[in-house]
Amino acid sequence: MARKLAVVLMNLGGPLAREDIYPYLLNFFRDGNIIGAPRPVREILARYIAARRSKGAALEAYSALGGRSPLLDNTRAQQQALEAVLKKNIPQGFTAVRVFTTMRYWHPLSDETVAEVLDYNPAHVVLLPLYPQYSTATVKSSIEDWQRAAWDQDLDCDMTPVCCWPFQDGFIQASAGLIKTAYAAAKKKNPNLPYRLLFSAHGLPERTIKKGDPYQWQCEESARKIAAATEIKMLDWEICYQSRVGPMKWIGPSTEEALEKTAKDRKAVLIYPHAFVSEHVETLVEIEEEYRAFAEEKGIRDFVRVETVGTDPRFIDGLREIVHFVTDQRPQPALYCGHARGRICPEKFKNCGYQILGVK
Repeated sequence: MARKLAVVLMNLGGPLAREDIYPYLLNFFRDGNIIGAPRPVREILARYIAARRSKGAALEAYSALGGRSPLLDNTRAQQQALEAVLKKNIPQGFTAVRVFTTMRYWHPLSDETVAEVLDYNPAHVVLLPLYPQYSTATVKSSIEDWQRAAWDQDLDCDMTPVCCWPFQDGFIQASAGLIKTAYAAAKKKNPNLPYRLLFSAHGLPERTIKKGDPYQWQCEESARKIAAATEIKMLDWEICYQSRVGPMKWIGPSTEEALEKTAKDRKAVLIYPHAFVSEHVETLVEIEEEYRAFAEEKGIRDFVRVETVGTDPRFIDGLREIVHFVTDQRPQPALYCGHARGRICPEKFKNCGYQILGVK
């Protein structure tokens, strides 16, 4: 009897054409995990912010990429790479495996991908968000939306959400390897320049962290483990946060502040976006163009953007290990957290991934 496994890669999404920018942003800011105001207020705010940004900053950023986000194409490449390695070693107890992609705020949305999975008729679904570090604004939002769509379409099978994997060895080793390669090339070009490595993660409002979201802690711990794994002697590194939107106080230091400090310390910079696993507008425009220009303005003598893990074989094999770990467990876990059984976040974080399904 055929027993199929479905793995669903989850990501943010992005506009596929210029005319998609406004509805994409509208979907984003309508999310109660992004703006916590009551629904009527949130709708007004979402329409206002989406209209303003779709004619301003967002339009300018996506125009630099030809009017289209590369995120879907890059996620599809990861989908194909993961499916290829899983098919070479199908998890025990299954006769077939297929990997799908779903996006939170633009196509393919949860409703579309649930319909594809339903047609595939799997015995088990592993929900694998492509966010290494958990946040209510990313992982929780994506999984909740999937569960809604699955309920609406009567997708009734075993389902295991993956809440986070900030210390997964494949991710850590791939990140460290990319940094080592970039660092070696930079030092060969400028042997007398001292370099600082900046880990730049997407920021969050400070109030989200104060409510118990573990994202900042996980980002900082990921950075420590990656820095150690580079084995670069006396590596100078710091963590910072990018992509601030709106007037609220955000976690810091900001990437601009970190670059200013690097300039004052008379150091060159390598910048690695360790909360992203594929190239998109935040890496290709915000870091590569905007922060590069900012660094040059501040007098930083060299600026190196380290590529994301993308389809690096070490990273893809890490995702494979997650799928195998989840499906090898008996009984099947209700939730996969981190890289082993049990909760990885300190108890003080009340909004950790274990609360997706109420796991204690």
